[in-house]
Amino acid sequence: MLELEWVITFLVLGSVVGFVAGLLGVGGGGILVPILTVIFLKQGVVVDQVLHLALGTSMACIIITSFASLRAQHKKQTVIWNIVKVMSLPIIIGTLFATFLVPFLNVLYLAIFFTLFMLMVALKLLKKPKPKPKPKPKLKLKTEIEMLRVKSKKSGMIIYAFIIGVISALVSIGGGSLTVPYLVSRNIAIKQAIGTSAAIGLPIALAGTLGYLINGWFVSVITADTIGFVNIPAFIFISLSSFLSAPLGVKASHNLPVNLLKKLFAVLLIIMSVKMLLSII
Repeated sequence: MLELEWVITFLVLGSVVGFVAGLLGVGGGGILVPILTVIFLKQGVVVDQVLHLALGTSMACIIITSFASLRAQHKKQTVIWNIVKVMSLPIIIGTLFATFLVPFLNVLYLAIFFTLFMLMVALKLLKKPKPKPKPKPKLKLKTEIEMLRVKSKKSGMIIYAFIIGVISALVSIGGGSLTVPYLVSRNIAIKQAIGTSAAIGLPIALAGTLGYLINGWFVSVITADTIGFVNIPAFIFISLSSFLSAPLGVKASHNLPVNLLKKLFAVLLIIMSVKMLLSII
């Protein structure tokens, strides 16, 4: 039976992740994976399996936040479903491929890759935003899709979508930090890029969770309360509290200095990622 202190820990962790996600518009993987790694080590999970379990559990938690984000973006009519249809299948394949690859990866190399990726995300957050260019004439949505098809070969989009799926599964993210810049570079307006990325995040989370469940199934039992590489109590309590706290973060974003908070969050990402790497070493 799960001890009360872990229940409280997961609830608090979920509340923080949900609040930060709502406040800064970032995914929770950067926070969840390092902290879950430390928690699972304290619970007695062996080092060779701990990061796999943290990644799988984090990916499962992303399902709830991705679904909520998708609903909100769909209501705002910012999702370009034609692009979602093209990118979803290769993203799912890439995500599943990575989860089947993870059990064969040395945990140290996996931790180094995660840390380096989070450092890249942190540096991006610390970077000063470029001055906004003069607004271009707005294009109709259909025109944007047509331009996307003309300027970028469909095969190129499929390959990039596959890469997004692979990286997302390896670092347990919803793919927004990779998908949004790509769509913007393809002449998609930023609001549509964010909305479409949110829609793509759900299949990433579902495929990633399924992959971690299947691949962890064939590993010796990690703990009594895990299925595959997903810790069920952590998934339940973190998802519940993050779902409730995310709207509070959205409200707070209108009153708090978000640019300063992004810098603090970037520093926090670096500290937690490095701490996780040292814990595994």
